[in-house]
Amino acid sequence: MLTVVRALVAALLLLQTPAHAAPIRDRQQWVLDALNVEQAWRTTKGAGVTVAVIDSAVDPDVKELRGRVTVGPDMSSGAVRREVTPGRHGTAMAGLIAASGADDGYVGVAPEVRVLSLPLAVAEDPDRVDPPLADDRAVIESPLARALRYAVNQGAQVVSMSIGTYGAHRSEREAVSYALGKGVVLVAAVGNDGKTEYARENGTSYWSFPAGYPGVIGVAAVDKQRRVASYSSDNLSVLVAAPGSGVPVVRRGSGYELSEGTSSAAALVSGRRPHQGALPRPAARPGGAGAGRGREGQAGRRL
Repeated sequence: MLTVVRALVAALLLLQTPAHAAPIRDRQQWVLDALNVEQAWRTTKGAGVTVAVIDSAVDPDVKELRGRVTVGPDMSSGAVRREVTPGRHGTAMAGLIAASGADDGYVGVAPEVRVLSLPLAVAEDPDRVDPPLADDRAVIESPLARALRYAVNQGAQVVSMSIGTYGAHRSEREAVSYALGKGVVLVAAVGNDGKTEYARENGTSYWSFPAGYPGVIGVAAVDKQRRVASYSSDNLSVLVAAPGSGVPVVRRGSGYELSEGTSSAAALVSGRRPHQGALPRPAARPGGAGAGRGREGQAGRRL
């Protein structure tokens, strides 16, 4: 039987409470500027669009998300239902996408979209690295595949996946194809393996899924200077980049903290898709694999 998420890990390196107490809008302004968000808002703020967040559960009581989050059923098992509690990671990602800015608080890149939270049992420990499970290939439908199909059937136009595992799964490939066939935009973090020994020795990083599936927009992380973050995975699954280093996010319950990782970058791109604007393509690192050159099947992955 499947061990709930098959090594699905939140693609985030760090969440920490900042030492300073500057207004949150001032602290996040560089992120909004990097994505030309305020210009995009002249056209739309995402009204009428639903973004599914496949992650740990989103806290619907965060003031900036209140009234616009629907928490779906637990996707971890098709047969067993567990009590779902709000997750730190999923809440942070939803805020990046859809926070309303209520009471001069945090504002997401698409502050009028609705969020469909599809909870998975995601490892939120940033130091955890799990290999694929050998017996996972026998599972008919993975939790991620189940969540993707549910999101499509509930009318989500965009699916945000700031999660990853080293193992591919047939049911997920099929679910990705199903979603793409319905015109749904799929966005995923490429992972934080840029500083691993394998990456240093080979000039490329392990492939992470779902970012590695064809048709999914794989997102790398950049810093304030738009330089590729050293931890960001670098392989042919990378299609675009967005801020990932020192990005403010909302906290479960209340308050704010800083994030570090490709998780935040993917969530920002997911929120940016309702605007349909251009996004930056990352430059390759010196001696790297040339992130952003496109895909050639699955040749670059290591499972």
